[in-house]
Amino acid sequence: MSTLSRAAKIIIALTTVSAAIMELIDTSIVNVALNQMAGNLGASIEDIAWVITSYAIANVIIIPMTGFLAAFFGRRRYYMASIVIFTIASIFCGMSVSLWQIVLWRFVQGLGGGGLLSTSQSILFETFPGKQRGLAAALFGMGVVLGPTLGPTVGGLIIDSYSWPLIFYINVPFGILASILTYRFIPRGFDIHIKPKIDWSGIFLLTIGIGSLQYVLERGEHEDWYDSKLIIWFTVTAVIGLVTFIWWELKQKEPVVNLRILKDRNLALTTLLTFIVGFILFTSVFIFPLMLQRVLGYTAYETGLTLLPASILSLFFMPFIGRALSAGTSPKLFVGIGFITLMGFGILMSRADMNVSSGFFALPLMIRGAGLACLFVPLNAMAVAGLQPRDIPQGVALNNMMRQMGGSFGIAIINNYVAHRVAVHRMDLISNIYSGGQQFSERYNQVYQGLQAKLPLAANLQQQTYQVIELSVMKQTFMLSYLDAFLYATLFILIAFPLIFITKNRKIGGGQIAAASEAH
Repeated sequence: MSTLSRAAKIIIALTTVSAAIMELIDTSIVNVALNQMAGNLGASIEDIAWVITSYAIANVIIIPMTGFLAAFFGRRRYYMASIVIFTIASIFCGMSVSLWQIVLWRFVQGLGGGGLLSTSQSILFETFPGKQRGLAAALFGMGVVLGPTLGPTVGGLIIDSYSWPLIFYINVPFGILASILTYRFIPRGFDIHIKPKIDWSGIFLLTIGIGSLQYVLERGEHEDWYDSKLIIWFTVTAVIGLVTFIWWELKQKEPVVNLRILKDRNLALTTLLTFIVGFILFTSVFIFPLMLQRVLGYTAYETGLTLLPASILSLFFMPFIGRALSAGTSPKLFVGIGFITLMGFGILMSRADMNVSSGFFALPLMIRGAGLACLFVPLNAMAVAGLQPRDIPQGVALNNMMRQMGGSFGIAIINNYVAHRVAVHRMDLISNIYSGGQQFSERYNQVYQGLQAKLPLAANLQQQTYQVIELSVMKQTFMLSYLDAFLYATLFILIAFPLIFITKNRKIGGGQIAAASEAH
């Protein structure tokens, strides 16, 4: 596709990156709207969580199949269909009047959105051949970092000012514009395709295995993990489904997911590193807003604004890193710097306390932004380096799936870890509080007198004083638990760090990705 004009390439880049951002925003935008949605739809908070779960399950099922689907239908057709499905499902999500209606349409939206990620990346890589490929990886990395961060900001603004259906309706004009630009500017050459035999058994096993695993990760905390027979049943189903899927796919000449490409050591190691990056990206975006809103009293919109400058810093760095890679700089150097930087982010965050101002978070968040910039571009490039052209779409899809799975595993693990640390810290704090102690007495008198001044005629001032102290203890408990979680996530980076040194330095050949479409 090197014959495309510069203007056409810019339009294709804007179309694919904006579509990826739109999809990734929807992975987190509804998080801040759950309370309003639950009240409006007459659902409990636990049940409304299915709005998140259904989208995540559909997303992670479809992503590994995108290489096959793009080959079967043609990449341009499949990409446009994904945009249309995502947009139409967004309309029906906003129009939903019951819980299970919106859960159904969120699942359909996830199927369309999952197809956008890997296909966007493949089209972008093919549009920018040779030395320009580092820039293409940078552009896509910008979208991957910006999407999950913008979700809470945009969602908070909408919820504070409007109502929850607008969270979904806002996708519609962007979806229509992306469809028009795709039809008008993405060349029909992207529709060169083959008609492989449909691996129905593989599709079924993948859906059952990955879908069950994602359910366990998303709902395990709500269902008290293995105290729930449902979680046990889905865990058994996930293990049987995934083991059978791997066995079946390795036997097939035309599998729906070509797992044989994982024999390439670089791709296998890169997917593991990408898993850790997904773990850190999604858990930090998960923990940080909870800490700010639950403990420090920030609104959803204020939380999003706090995260935004670091994301802009990532966007600033990524094109320069892309150019450095194109000039021959080793991607391993950037990956090493990125991992070290993210460890610094976790250590700095763990030093926060109840009295910090928003300015305290500026440095660690900027460090996080720089670290993610150093990771996304090189890892995207490393994932496809050395693969045969026909295998590149599958490599891209597997890498993207591992990032999403890393996020799901990360949130499930961190949720469980925080719950454990809350119990530990509460016990420690309560054991240091006893009636008659000097510090407790001083605190009790201070709170009692404060309430007495504000509520001179109120009854049960003693009970209200104890409630205020209990609230203070719980805030401190959650604060300490979230700080522990940042250090715990840092431990995963440290464990994965040695993998960097056993990857090989490879350059991406100028015609690799362009040849991929010709093979299809």
